[in-house]
Amino acid sequence: MSIQKIPSKNSVFFVWLNQYAGILLKTPGKTMLIDPVDVKAKAFQNLDAVLITHEHYDHLDPRLITEIQKETKCTIIADSASTKKLQPVIPNGKLQEVKPGDEAKLGEVCIKAEKCNHSAQAPVTYIVTSEDGVKIYHAADSLPFPELAAIGKKEKFDLIFCAVGIAPGSSPQSAFEIAWLTKPHMAVPYHTASIASQKEFAQLLKEELPKTTCLIPQQGKIYQVIKKDLK
Repeated sequence: MSIQKIPSKNSVFFVWLNQYAGILLKTPGKTMLIDPVDVKAKAFQNLDAVLITHEHYDHLDPRLITEIQKETKCTIIADSASTKKLQPVIPNGKLQEVKPGDEAKLGEVCIKAEKCNHSAQAPVTYIVTSEDGVKIYHAADSLPFPELAAIGKKEKFDLIFCAVGIAPGSSPQSAFEIAWLTKPHMAVPYHTASIASQKEFAQLLKEELPKTTCLIPQQGKIYQVIKKDLK
């Protein structure tokens, strides 16, 4: 899966890749892959970085990451537990460990690791800020946590991804609480095999947070999110 077009100013493209947290994200200048599993390495071309949130099987496949890195020569940015698993197979200088509060740069794109309320060893969530300021929050498998209110107020997210199922404790209600705390312009329910869960999340947003748009994604479809349309 590759995105051939380049996003216009103040916009990004994304593709939901699997029933988990797998996202392909493209800004005007960089292409990132987040938590890829159940995909083929050769499907990705011109990749700048892979971001890993934690070491669970539905987020980290070391063999796949190795193949992707060999194919694209991209940088791997990962939490501490995933970094330990990847150190034997990723070349020196191509693997960057991050903890909450750390930042990584891909040219003018900023990637910041934040806290993650999940049962993994050292999980992180990611804030990606594009070259022209589009703010994306990938919440991994996180359940809500109080600090999200301050993070959301500071960052003013254009787009968030939040788990509505499969992950321990996650549900449409827990995902809605993440949206409620962060107040994004658009929220995307993922990490589920149930359209009913996504629709329940959408209904909660409509009733309780009407200024936030819900986009229910289809796997493999390319979506464009335009910052000016969300304001």
